[in-house]
Amino acid sequence: MVEFRCLKNALISLNILYLLVSLILISVAAVGKASGVVGSIPVIGGIIACGVFLFIIAVFGLVGAVKHHQVCLFFYMVILFLLFLVQFAVACACLAVNKEQQNRLFKEAWHRADDDLKGSAQRGMDCCGMDQEHQNSTTPGEEYSHPTCRDVACCKGNTDCCTSTAECGCTPCWDKVDIRMDSGLKISGGVGLFFSFTEFLGVWLTVRFRNTRDPSLRGDFL
Repeated sequence: MVEFRCLKNALISLNILYLLVSLILISVAAVGKASGVVGSIPVIGGIIACGVFLFIIAVFGLVGAVKHHQVCLFFYMVILFLLFLVQFAVACACLAVNKEQQNRLFKEAWHRADDDLKGSAQRGMDCCGMDQEHQNSTTPGEEYSHPTCRDVACCKGNTDCCTSTAECGCTPCWDKVDIRMDSGLKISGGVGLFFSFTEFLGVWLTVRFRNTRDPSLRGDFL
C-alpha cells in the first residue's frame, strides 16, 4: 500500500512538472511573438506545438496515475519512452557539434535566409556580412551576400559602409554568432539531457505503477 501511494504521488508530481513546463513554453512563445523578440512564425509555431504536445502527454499521465488506468498508463509509457529516445539523441547531438560543424550550419542558414532576415540579424547583433571573407559581398544573388549595412549602428549611416568599394569597420556576424551558438548548443544539450532522464524516470515509474496492485481493489485485479 505504501509503495502504491509513493509511486502514484511520484507520477502525479512528475506530470504536474510537465504541465508547468508546457505552460511556460506556450507563454514564452506568445510573449515573444507579442513583444516582437521572436518574429519567425515557424519558430513560434514549433515552440507552441512542443508545449501543446507536452501538455497532452502530461494530462494523459495524470489521468492514468490518478485512476490507475492500465490503458492510459501503457500508451503514456510508450509515448514517453519514444520521446526519451528522440530527446536523448538530439541532446547528445547538440553537445557533440564542434566549431567547424557550427560554422557550416551558420553558412547554410545564411545562404537560405532572405535579405529581410539578414538585415534584422545585422541590426540586432550590430554586425555586417557573414564573415570576413564575404563582408563586402553586397551584389544580390551572390553567394553569402548581405543587404546594405547603412542602418547598422557600426556603420553610423554611411551608405558605402561594407560595400565592394569601401572597407568595413564592422564585426562580421559569424564572430558575434560563434560564442552565442556554442553556448546555446551546450545549454540546450544539457537541458535536453536532463529532461530526457526525467522522461526515463517517468517510464520506470509507470512500469512499476502498472504492475503494483491497487490496495482499494479486491481479488486479483491490479
